[in-house]
Amino acid sequence: MDQIWEPEESVKKQSAGELRLHKDITELNLPKSCAISFPNGKSDLMNFEVTIKPDEGYYKGGKFVFTFQVSPLYPHEAPKVKCRSKVYHPNIDLEGSVCLNILREDWKPVLNINTVIYGLFHLFTEPNYEDPLNHDAAAVLRDNPKLFESNVKRAMSGGHIGDTSFPRCM
Repeated sequence: MDQIWEPEESVKKQSAGELRLHKDITELNLPKSCAISFPNGKSDLMNFEVTIKPDEGYYKGGKFVFTFQVSPLYPHEAPKVKCRSKVYHPNIDLEGSVCLNILREDWKPVLNINTVIYGLFHLFTEPNYEDPLNHDAAAVLRDNPKLFESNVKRAMSGGHIGDTSFPRCM
């Protein structure tokens, strides 16, 4: 009997994490002020960017970009999220680390990318001085909300807060 030759499969086998992420992305229901993009193309779903343009609160009119790196172990491991935009914010430090409970101790596999994006959006509408990464910004928000608002506007306009300069993000 002749052996039948079959070409090698050219389709890359997806990990369980990639399959779940693909499902999450197709089911996204983002607020109009949020957008998702894939700088490496749609073939690399595990690395993407989310842009948030708050339409209310202290950060109204700003534009903030977050990078997402998703592990093949997703959803059993939370995505790694960094803010690429330098921002004066109690829950985001100057290196872009984000303090959001569902990215750390409160992550559960039932959560999804939509939940994370809404959590990030919520940080801009309701910054939390009780769980800070930027302790100076948190103290100003807690003790003097008017000064905090002024500092946010100055930072978003490309100004300085103390010794720190911020690029314009409006």
